[in-house]
Amino acid sequence: MDLRPLASAPLALAVLVACVPADPAREAARSEAAIAAAPAARVLGKGKSCINRSQVRNTVVRSDRVIDFEMQGGTVYRSTLTSRCPGLGFDRAITYETSIDQLCTQQIVYSLQNIGGTVQRGAACSLGPFVPVEYVKNAKG
Repeated sequence: MDLRPLASAPLALAVLVACVPADPAREAARSEAAIAAAPAARVLGKGKSCINRSQVRNTVVRSDRVIDFEMQGGTVYRSTLTSRCPGLGFDRAITYETSIDQLCTQQIVYSLQNIGGTVQRGAACSLGPFVPVEYVKNAKG
């Protein structure tokens, strides 16, 4: 009796389970929580589609959906990703590839993971518009 078709059945089942769509309500709640986890900020103007990469002084990952780009001169641009980026809020680091001196909306960035001392790319995520913001100081602080 030939058992080869049965040997691949568990793998096929695992692939099918991995393709089951996520619960949209749960994903929306997780995305809202990721945005809320970022420090409060006041919008200072209209969003830009690109920023100069060479002017970025610091990149601060705030959550699975929010990255702040602190520029030379003090301007801060907040990019809210088009969707939740799994692991980004935990890893708090990104990497990207670009051949120009700009980061633009829809640019793919990757969470940067440290696994057992080895740094590697994690999930791929798409940047949103770069909105100039000013951090709101805590009334207690």
